[in-house]
Amino acid sequence: MTKRHKPAKLLVFWDYDTQWGGDRSRTAGGPKSWGHLEFEYTERLLELHARHSVPACFAVVGAAALPGERPYHDPAQIRRIHEAGHEVGSHTFHHEWLPGLNRQELLQTLKCSKDALEQDIGAPVTSFVPPYNQPYVYPKAWPLGPLEQRATKGELTRLQDVCEALGETGYNFCRIAYGRTHLRLLRILRLSERVLGPRLDRSSHTEKIAGITCVRLNTYVGFDELTMETLNRCASTGGIMVAWGHPHEIRSGKEEDESRLVPFFEQAQRLQQQGSLEFCLPRDLT
Repeated sequence: MTKRHKPAKLLVFWDYDTQWGGDRSRTAGGPKSWGHLEFEYTERLLELHARHSVPACFAVVGAAALPGERPYHDPAQIRRIHEAGHEVGSHTFHHEWLPGLNRQELLQTLKCSKDALEQDIGAPVTSFVPPYNQPYVYPKAWPLGPLEQRATKGELTRLQDVCEALGETGYNFCRIAYGRTHLRLLRILRLSERVLGPRLDRSSHTEKIAGITCVRLNTYVGFDELTMETLNRCASTGGIMVAWGHPHEIRSGKEEDESRLVPFFEQAQRLQQQGSLEFCLPRDLT
């Protein structure tokens, strides 16, 4: 008789960048002006999550929790996210690029973000999502270090450094994205399985780095066919499935669009009802 695995766990993240993230965009064209959409579309996301009973972790730029106006601030919306039962995590204070920070700057952004969010929602903030999913550099992997190194002016902040700083500032969970150089480049190119060989979208698991519980991304951003395949595969094999997106993209017509998110939620509900999937939050894993 085949031993049945435990139900897979689904983690859903929303990287809540606001205009702080738009101002620091590292994509072509420099700063972006989509910050106002983050707040507008988060209201829609809260409706969709409630309708489908799917919890999520909103990784929030801490400065957004300070008093002020959109597109940079909305502490009341962040409180509504918390009151709806979702987890509020940190996404740094101003959406900084962590590989370029020195140790003092790293500790400062982690502490300021945590403090601002906790004062806003009146609850502990213990989970962290690094902007741009970086740093990638980790000694156990074959790192994509040179590209990051050229963009920094001094010593490169590595994943180990970030996790050590997270422990010092009171966090206990981090979403990570390190991997071997050639595999990450192939993922970026989204090449077929025939080219890739072994699939990269298999189940993830928790691992400890400097005492921090970490879960590595195992999907591309969004909720397209590849993400749906990963959901089904994880449900059949166990482990952890990580899905993620940005609120400002849910009407983009691309991978993060609502038209793809809703079928993803519906399938996740079916798998949950079948007993092969359960919903969880980062705080449940620590």
